[in-house]
Order: sequence, then C-alpha cells, then structure tokens
Amino acid sequence: MRRNLEVAELGDLLDRPLLAVLATYRRDGSVLLSPVWHEWRDGGFDVVTGSRDVKAKHLRRDPRAAVVVCEHVPPYRGVELRALARLVSDDVAQTTERIATRYLGSQDGANYAASAGDDLLIRLEPGALRTWDFADEFEVA
Repeated sequence: MRRNLEVAELGDLLDRPLLAVLATYRRDGSVLLSPVWHEWRDGGFDVVTGSRDVKAKHLRRDPRAAVVVCEHVPPYRGVELRALARLVSDDVAQTTERIATRYLGSQDGANYAASAGDDLLIRLEPGALRTWDFADEFEVA
C-alpha cells in the first residue's frame, strides 16, 4: 500500500463522480456518516447542503468533520481529510449547480440545483490529509 501520496498522484480520483462520506458529530459525541456529493477545489472539499440539515446543525455546534473518498476497484485509491468545517452562504447556487452537473449531467444537474434547496456550503480544508492506493499490489491497465 502506498501512503502519504500527493493528491496529484491519485490521478483522476477526485474528478470522478464518486460519493464521499462526510462525518459529523452528534451532541452525544457519536458520529453521523452521510453519503454526499463533493467537489475538490483549491486544496479542499466543498459539499452543499440545506442550512437546516442535520449536518449543518452538527457543524454549527462542533465544526470537526472528516470526509473520505475512495474507489471500489483496483488500485483502490483514496483520500481522507479531517478538518474544521467552515459554513459559507455565498455563491452556493453556483457551486450546487457545478457539483450536481458533475454527478447528473448538464440538464439534470441544472434541474436538481434549481429545486434542491441547498443554501449552505460546507468547506473542508486541510487539516489532516491522508492518501493511499494499492497500485503496487495490482497491475493497473
């Protein structure tokens, strides 16, 4: 297993429309794991949600969060980021459409963004970044 790779060494992993898993903390200290769409931009992750969503509620109380993106086929590339989340309300519509288009295509992404009600951007910037792949264990065509 190769570890501590530069994000660029992961190739197109963060450009692919893979689900991420976002971890936030409940009041009792237990973790909520949420599958989310994401965008890697400027050295961090953007996730959009509604300002009344439970993830936003958790992060207002406790900004600690983690996100993991990994693939399910060789070479099993992955990245985990643990950070303090920033909640941003500027330019959310544009980010929502860009992310939705990445996952759904142009028309369906625009339709989703127009009706989703996402009005909050969760911004995760390094803190602790962990990367890996198993390229040495698998022949990758």
